[in-house]
Amino acid sequence: MNVDLIFNNVTADQVKNAIEIEVQCFPPDEAASLDQFISRQHQAPDLFLGVYLASEPHRLIGYACSTLSPSSTLTHDSMSTHVPGSSSVCLHAVTVLPEYRRKGIASALMREYISRLERVESYKTILLITHDHLRSFYEGVEFQWLGKSSVEHGSQPWFEMRRELHPQPSSTQVQSLPPGVWEALQRPSGQQSNVRKLADIAGGLAEVTSQNSNDGDRLNKFDLTCPRDGCGSIILKSGVGKLVERVSLELDPPNQPLNLLPALPSPPDTAQWWLVTPSPMAFENIGFTRPVQSANRSNASVKKLKLLICAECDLGPLGWSEEDGSEFWLACDRVGYV
Repeated sequence: MNVDLIFNNVTADQVKNAIEIEVQCFPPDEAASLDQFISRQHQAPDLFLGVYLASEPHRLIGYACSTLSPSSTLTHDSMSTHVPGSSSVCLHAVTVLPEYRRKGIASALMREYISRLERVESYKTILLITHDHLRSFYEGVEFQWLGKSSVEHGSQPWFEMRRELHPQPSSTQVQSLPPGVWEALQRPSGQQSNVRKLADIAGGLAEVTSQNSNDGDRLNKFDLTCPRDGCGSIILKSGVGKLVERVSLELDPPNQPLNLLPALPSPPDTAQWWLVTPSPMAFENIGFTRPVQSANRSNASVKKLKLLICAECDLGPLGWSEEDGSEFWLACDRVGYV
């Protein structure tokens, strides 16, 4: 896929755009009504995800929408009633405009949708019904075929599928740093460099990402560097980090003013991260603090965190990883771009 995409929740004023896509993509006896779309967006806005072109960020080209149910299977009742706080996500539709099909966009949308659902600990399962010819598509994103559904809607038979969710760790707050480390990490430099910061780039994340033609992941288009003026050490080469939106973390001591790095959103708000795997060898140059215990991870069986810092000048925290973990998270706002 060579199309750059943006994923955002469909807002109330975009529901009419979504229903226009619905009418184009589904036969009349299967398409939802405008009233149903308005209800779904109002009741479960976080479960109504749209896909947009990075070149036309306000143009909706596809969507996935769901409601919640306590039921472990799909029925007319479980699909027609939204029950907040339930563990089963009932997927009503996944579709993109016909002219954008066979480009991997629907698969990218489903992977993004699943990734977002797995950030919510209360969601345990995704349930859906589909037609036989779409079985391979959903199996490609790890859904299990359950067989013929009892639901009758339209002229074609429906088959039920499910996918178990594996929630990501909840938000994490760093409890303490070694004495003097914070001051050292934030020490200014009198030198200058040409490193660009994300806040100064006109296109924002759309400008600094590129689409992976194999799996649709959004990767860093530029080398990632230390953002400190006068350092600019290359931390990660282009095309190595995957853009992920997930729950923010409080990496900084409370009530401590930031001198060089922007503040991260407070959990449970989300932040944008560059995910690097599977080992520190993927980096060009990175440093780590000693492991620190987080306020939300006091259980001794839960791994401590290491904070990521510039290996040249010690600026940080630029991100984090679990002790002995294989995932390394760089905050998109806290690195430079060259």
